[in-house]
Amino acid sequence: MTPVPDRPAYLRIADTLREGIRDGSLPPGTRLPTIAELCETHGVSEIVIRQAVALLRGEGLVETRRGGGTLVKVIPPARRVAMDRYRAVSRPLAVPETTFTRDQKITWEEYRLDKEFTRVRADDELGGLFELPTGADLLRRRFVFYARGEPQQISVNYLPWDLVGDTPVCDPAREPWPGGTLAQLAYLGHPPIRVEEAVRSRMPTPEEAETLRMSRGVPVLGITRRLLARDGVMEVCREIVLPADRVVLDYSIDL
Repeated sequence: MTPVPDRPAYLRIADTLREGIRDGSLPPGTRLPTIAELCETHGVSEIVIRQAVALLRGEGLVETRRGGGTLVKVIPPARRVAMDRYRAVSRPLAVPETTFTRDQKITWEEYRLDKEFTRVRADDELGGLFELPTGADLLRRRFVFYARGEPQQISVNYLPWDLVGDTPVCDPAREPWPGGTLAQLAYLGHPPIRVEEAVRSRMPTPEEAETLRMSRGVPVLGITRRLLARDGVMEVCREIVLPADRVVLDYSIDL
């Protein structure tokens, strides 16, 4: 029989570290030994250790921070319960919250929102989603959502300018708005009665990966959403961007 060649050293070292991560001996948030320490432990060169760490980083198991070493990733997956999350904020709020704060299980004080508002014209796709003519005026809002100081979600949504122009909803200083977009539409007299979502998986753009501080090799979930009131489409979100290793999408369907 032909002898099976030994696996490359970097794969064996990656196996050892991966096993430690999965069995809990290297729990989330733990700093890995330094490159020098790993070289001494395994009797290999620095380049071999860097290859092993790069492999784990590509699998989304560790992250390297400038000046902070390499840490086992802390990934508390948020549960995005599609059927219940929108109903929850439609009720009167005892404390300020949005669907995002509920998904992340954070307080209002642990929530931060970066925002950018612009007036744009609908392209063909947006016009079709809104059932409006191409070129219709829209308010474009780009949000980056933070939980406990960490960016977790990007959202780019659109609202008809005729609906929101010259209203508080058009004022970025009013964000974050308790209850989010659903509460804003109710404030404007158009409470949503239907939510439509389409989900796809793709790789992030470089800008998305940088903004969300993502590890290489991790895809995102892109959710296109429409909020409909009795008199038409009130909001289109194109799209909600979520790192796939940080969220679980829960769906329940009553039969």
